[in-house]
Amino acid sequence: MTNEFWLSVASKNLPKAKEFYSKLGFEINGKHASPHMLSLFVGNKNVVLNLFSENIFQGFIANGVTETKDSNEIIFSLGANSREEVDDMAKKVIAAGGNLYSKPGEKDGWMYGCGFADPDGHRWAFVFMDMSKLPKA
Repeated sequence: MTNEFWLSVASKNLPKAKEFYSKLGFEINGKHASPHMLSLFVGNKNVVLNLFSENIFQGFIANGVTETKDSNEIIFSLGANSREEVDDMAKKVIAAGGNLYSKPGEKDGWMYGCGFADPDGHRWAFVFMDMSKLPKA
């Protein structure tokens, strides 16, 4: 098995997705440039996220493409460095035309985060975890 790892999802509108992710500060992976896909680097480990046009994505799978306005199969989660970074990302999402489905807020006394959806409805969590406040088992 190779050490490569990437994620692939469908997109209804690649130019709109590219504009959205660029406004959030995601790095475009130019190595995999194609008119039928958008490739991004995610996180400090540079995990690759590929968004394929729906017809191309359909060719990779043996069942239907999820309609993200009705359901989701996955949530992508990113770690934030601070509460302020979560608040800043929420503002960027709104400015870039995304949907903030969960406003920034605290959870369980040690996490602070928000949830957003990209133009295709793929859901993301952006969370700061204060490990000093993590409840002890």
